[in-house]
Amino acid sequence: MKTDILHLKNIHHFFPAPTRSGELEALRVPELTVQKGEFLALTGPSGGGKSTLINLIAGFFHPTQGTIYKEDKEIQGAGPDRVVVFQKHALFPWLTAFENVAYGLRRQNISAKEIQERAEHALAMVGLLPFAQAYPASLSGGMCQRVALARALILKPDILLLDEPLASLDTATRFRLQDEILELWKTQNWTVILVTHQLDEAVYMADRIALLYPPPQGLAQIFTVPVPRARNRNDRQLKQLTEQLANMLGADCSEN
Repeated sequence: MKTDILHLKNIHHFFPAPTRSGELEALRVPELTVQKGEFLALTGPSGGGKSTLINLIAGFFHPTQGTIYKEDKEIQGAGPDRVVVFQKHALFPWLTAFENVAYGLRRQNISAKEIQERAEHALAMVGLLPFAQAYPASLSGGMCQRVALARALILKPDILLLDEPLASLDTATRFRLQDEILELWKTQNWTVILVTHQLDEAVYMADRIALLYPPPQGLAQIFTVPVPRARNRNDRQLKQLTEQLANMLGADCSEN
């Protein structure tokens, strides 16, 4: 039986209005529970607060209202148990792939031997060990995102937060990395929360899909993807669910 790893309750987050007069509500989530080992996708119209939610779970800042619990303990700040991979890989251009992956460990009290072993293992898991000494400028966009995944993997997080990491990639590379992420998710026992505007990506990868709309609507609905794994992208049921979500989002956007 799976246990809950995240529980969000009565979450509201506000940012200062552009005119600096008052505040704008960026996110509204009355309640959301995520199970340990679950793959949850967040999608919906722009302005729904998907990236804001990722940042709140990561602990980069606190919600204006409400509480986020990880295994019954309130999240008070960032930690290596929750790691984010962003749309832009944010690699240090002056460091090699190996040095980028090892960077987080060098800030901890870990021996050089263990750092070497863990960095090489992480690079091997994403198929980039032969490119350990390459600099980001010599790597493709997909390879840089795999380095970013290795940098997350090396910290052995409980929760992997993916903020549109595949959005800027070509279709073939995006499909390949989707499968690599799913394989890592399965072998590493991560809980994964993925932000994506690609509905086919959400349906193919996730156990459940949460629809986030701009406040005041906020978290509107959560769908369970009923198709068993391993999945085929051409599965008729997946395509039907993708079309269903697209029609819902299209209708909702046209009404606003």
